[in-house]
Amino acid sequence: MTARISEKRPWTFYVLGTLFGVYLLFLYGPMFVIYVLSFQGPNGGVTFPMVGTSVVWFKEVFQPGQMADIPVSFSRSIALATVVSCLTVVISVAAGLGFRRRFPGSAVLFYLAVASLVMPSLLVGFGIGLGFQFLGWQPSLFTSALGAQLTWTLPFGLFAMFAVVNRFNRAWEEAATDLGASAWQRLRYVTIPILLPGIIGVAMGAFTLSYDEYARTTLTIGPKNTLPLEIYALISSATSPTLFAIGTLTTGVSFLAIIITLLLVLRLQRRRALIKVG
Repeated sequence: MTARISEKRPWTFYVLGTLFGVYLLFLYGPMFVIYVLSFQGPNGGVTFPMVGTSVVWFKEVFQPGQMADIPVSFSRSIALATVVSCLTVVISVAAGLGFRRRFPGSAVLFYLAVASLVMPSLLVGFGIGLGFQFLGWQPSLFTSALGAQLTWTLPFGLFAMFAVVNRFNRAWEEAATDLGASAWQRLRYVTIPILLPGIIGVAMGAFTLSYDEYARTTLTIGPKNTLPLEIYALISSATSPTLFAIGTLTTGVSFLAIIITLLLVLRLQRRRALIKVG
């Protein structure tokens, strides 16, 4: 008579499940508290219990004459993040394609490109700021701050693009060459479309990393603050549910960027599936 296999889950399953639930609570609990308190009533404070509900603190974010100019700093962060994202994509794609073949000094060049990840962020920003001061250059949004943020986004973009390119089947390029395609046509009509989901992922990652970067930017930004710096200035000078409203809005922008990216990737995959079926 065969022994009956018990369908009862082992006790370790429940322990690990509980630990995972505690981890999620620890990770997302503070964010959820911020979202809830951002709808505090007009007479409410920054702690529970809530005194009614309203959207008055969201209106405060856009009121002129505030201690922190959130709308203007938000537009600066979006503009800087867009430029950083585009440059990260261009450089990462070029590096991913270039590193498919080994060349003298490729290992040294790779480690130099990702070395900034092992350095403290403040030291990177401090070094760039000192370099601009030594050369007599004025730090600004699209010079020193742009360079500082690229030292943060480029290594992640390179890692992601290398992983995508390593899965790329070069037989597609060889087939295009056999059909008479030039190098530019091969890149435009074969290589880039196949790599496009990964490229979109790199762009989204670089955008979100730049959008909320603080440490590398604080010593390189010059006279005009980005959104994280403006929020820090607001925290050090005043405390109100307006901070929670700002956190809710900025997190919404991040989630919006992620959702748009996922929808684009899903659309590309669906088009590919239809092409294969056709």
